[in-house]
Parts: sequence; structure tokens; C-alpha cells
Amino acid sequence: MKSVIVKQKEDGNILATTDNPAPEMGPEDLLVKVHHAAVNRTDILNKKGKVNYAVNPILGVEAAGTVVDANGSRSFSEGDRVMGLVNGGGYAEYAVMPADRAMPIPQSLSFAEAAAIPEVFLTAYQTLFWIAELKYQETVLIHAGASGVGTAAIQLAKQLRDAQVIVTAGSEEKLQFCRELGADVLINYKEQSFADAVQEATNAQGVDVILDFVGARYWDKNLASIKEGGRWVLIGVLGGSELSSADLMPLMSKYVQLTGTLLTPRSDAYKAELSKEFTRVVTNELERGSIRPVIDRIFPIDEANEAHEYMETNSNIGKIILEVISGEA
Repeated sequence: MKSVIVKQKEDGNILATTDNPAPEMGPEDLLVKVHHAAVNRTDILNKKGKVNYAVNPILGVEAAGTVVDANGSRSFSEGDRVMGLVNGGGYAEYAVMPADRAMPIPQSLSFAEAAAIPEVFLTAYQTLFWIAELKYQETVLIHAGASGVGTAAIQLAKQLRDAQVIVTAGSEEKLQFCRELGADVLINYKEQSFADAVQEATNAQGVDVILDFVGARYWDKNLASIKEGGRWVLIGVLGGSELSSADLMPLMSKYVQLTGTLLTPRSDAYKAELSKEFTRVVTNELERGSIRPVIDRIFPIDEANEAHEYMETNSNIGKIILEVISGEA
């Protein structure tokens, strides 16, 4: 089967399309014919050898396709359309998907749209509701609002909690798209201090929840933006992971809850339970279109290198998708 692996080169690793045997299923797995997969920053870190939890030589942590071997599953049958997280191997014609984290694809969605859901929507869901415990009509600050997780988080916060959503992004195009998804307050971080804008938008109270993709560079401004007793969830370090110095007293005096999280290295059981709850809570919203996946560009699987390069420009709004089977909805 056609698949994409990392090829080591002296001037940096690249992706190479190769022919590999179909993956072997475990007793609780489905074999899925992959129609579309999605690109994630985890894939780029794996390509560069910067994370140590990638054991599958084939990249890709999420996929959407058709079940070709249900392996005795009580929940799925051959021919069912499914999407979900995989333990690597998404950039291929066939992938193994644990049955307990496979999610039925709503009939209103294409395979490409379905591939844009699992990683970013599950990340946003667990961050907002399992970790930050966002409550009805609270205020949430979402950094990188036009990213895959950002676009998912805006919709989930607005549709499921009627939250006041404040977003940051680096261009007017991205901010206006965030508004279309439901964001209430738009902040161009290149033109103004987001901490000042948050204080203005919240009558100097600060926000209840922060979803932080940036890390070290935003430390002081996030502290200034969060209210007493607020919940701050760190889910990325695009602005660095190390602080040269930090005053912990503001964190303590505001009794802020600071939690770090990643989804990919979580246990299989955690991801299965998360997938189950997400399916139960959000599927009807996806079917109605009140919550929708956001796709920026679709690349043929043979152009996986170009897809990675495009992600690294940070110019995308929403997800970058790889098309494995061309011409199929």
C-alpha cells in the first residue's frame, strides 16, 4: 500500500512515499481504507525527531475512511464510514483504528471534512470541558484563533456554552473568519497588546479560561489577562517552552489553575472515552451544521512535504488535509 514515511537526510528529514505492507490489526482494531488524513504539528515534530512517542514509521494521527475489516466489532460493520485517532499510520491507503475510538461520520460530511475533525476537535473539547470546565456564559480567551484547534474551540465554546469568546490572530483575514465562527472580540496581536484589549473587553475583570498555544512569550500577558480563580490551559509552545525568569506570585495571588496537556501521548483508554463523549455530545451539532470542520487546503498524499511546508508558514485558516483516494466524497 502507498504510505508516507520519514526519510533521513543530512540537511534535514523529508517525507517519502513508499510501498508498505498493510498494517496488522490487533483484537480490538478496525482496518480502515483511508480516504483522507490530516496534517498536524505532531507530524512535523515527529518528522524532525523532536518527540519520542512515535513508534509507527508511517506518519499521521487521524484519518477518515471506510471500514474494510470490522474484526468482529459489535459497533461497526464493513462499509461503515468512520473517522478517528490512530496510533500513527494515517498517511497511508490503509490504517488500523482502535474500534473504541472510531467515530461514525455524520452523513452531511465528506471524508475530507471528517478528516479535519478528530485531533483538533477532541483536543479543543477535552481542553475546554474536561480540563478548564468551561461553564455557561463564561469568558474564554483563545489564542491562535484561526488554527485548527482554535477554529474548533471557538465553535464548541459558543455553541455548547454560549461563552463570550475572545480570540487573537495575526491578520484581519483570520480575525474576520473567527468572527464568522462565533468569536465576539477580535484582537490582532501584531497591532495591539492583547492583555490591554482583554482588560477593556472584560471591564478589567479578566477572562475565566485561557487556551494557550504560545507558551513562554505570552506568560506575562496571560497572567495579566486571567481573572482570579481562572483556568489557564497550556496546549502548545509556539512561542517557546522556557522562561528566562518568572514571578510566580501573580499566579498564586490570583489562585490561577495552570494545566498543561497534550492529546497524542495520552493513553488509549483516555482517547477512547474522549471520543465516545464527543460523539454523544457533538455529532448532532455536526449533522445540523451548527458546528463545522474548517478546511484550508487539500494536498494529494504525494505532496505531503508541501503540506508540511505550508503548515510551517502559519498561514492556514483551519485544517490542512491529505487526499489519499482522489475523486471520492
